[in-house]
Amino acid sequence: MVSVPAPFPAARFRRLRATDARRRLVRENTLTADDFIWPVFIRDGENDETPIPSMPGVSRLTIDRVAKAAEEAATLGIPAICLFPYTAQKDRTEDCAMAWDPDNLTNRAIRAIKAAVPEIAVMTDVALDPYNINGHDGFVVDGEILNDETVEALVKMTLAQAEAGADIIGPSDMMDGRIGAMRAALEAAGHQNVTILSYAAKYASGFYGPFRDAVGASGALTGDKKTYQMDPGNTDEALRLVARDLAEGADMVMVKPGMPYLDICRRVKTELQVPTFAYQVSGEYAMLAGAAQNGWLDGPKVMLESLLCFKRAGCDGILTYFAPEAARALKAGS
Repeated sequence: MVSVPAPFPAARFRRLRATDARRRLVRENTLTADDFIWPVFIRDGENDETPIPSMPGVSRLTIDRVAKAAEEAATLGIPAICLFPYTAQKDRTEDCAMAWDPDNLTNRAIRAIKAAVPEIAVMTDVALDPYNINGHDGFVVDGEILNDETVEALVKMTLAQAEAGADIIGPSDMMDGRIGAMRAALEAAGHQNVTILSYAAKYASGFYGPFRDAVGASGALTGDKKTYQMDPGNTDEALRLVARDLAEGADMVMVKPGMPYLDICRRVKTELQVPTFAYQVSGEYAMLAGAAQNGWLDGPKVMLESLLCFKRAGCDGILTYFAPEAARALKAGS
């Protein structure tokens, strides 16, 4: 029920906006570095980084550089960093066997980060697209993305990452039944404390383009992902998917993309009351960062405003490429 204010002039809403102190006292939602997971792109090599043209200010980092980035994140108060590997087309295969290799790029990066900054949470991506010659999140046979065979592979990938020291597993594949299979495998292998942050409501969106550039998948993808990612026209389906993943053992859930799907974030949080995250994806980031780079928007202002909207929609946290910049801005403003 909405309270009815006294009539003007007894009620003047501007009284509570008159000073910074009063605005802070009645602010309904606040943003802190505790709300961020920082997605980082990793690549082979040493002491180097490669700028990503479609994502101004973002680079692929070698493992030694990503360990330093994790140290910076911890200093800024960012609680988690999420790893996404860049894989050249020549290194992608039909069987995707590199995905669960204990010494692949992601697993080596996990170990390096945990050695350098044990207290930071390391999140990983679980899907076959970085290793698949077809660019899909699952095995492709005669043009069909196979579900059950892919889940078996994702379980092997999950266990390899847990053995390397991952704290949070992020299944982004959208295959049916994968959360239950992963949770059962983690329990059986003694990884009871590994958290699953499920990409539960991941839409077949046009906002992922710069990300595919960043991980080397743009030229690899054949066809589209509409048979396993969600239809952008659906909302009730998102609630069913989230409820299913929770029933199978997910600890937290994610909506992806973020800003175009804030209505889904609100429904998930309001109706299911579970830890809810959103991913401010590469296309969202690129629009804001690109416009700011061209002087069309006030970069710091729209960055923080865009992140606050997730909290207002009910999110407990946000995966955002702005994480370190936003944390520095919040620290400077405190």
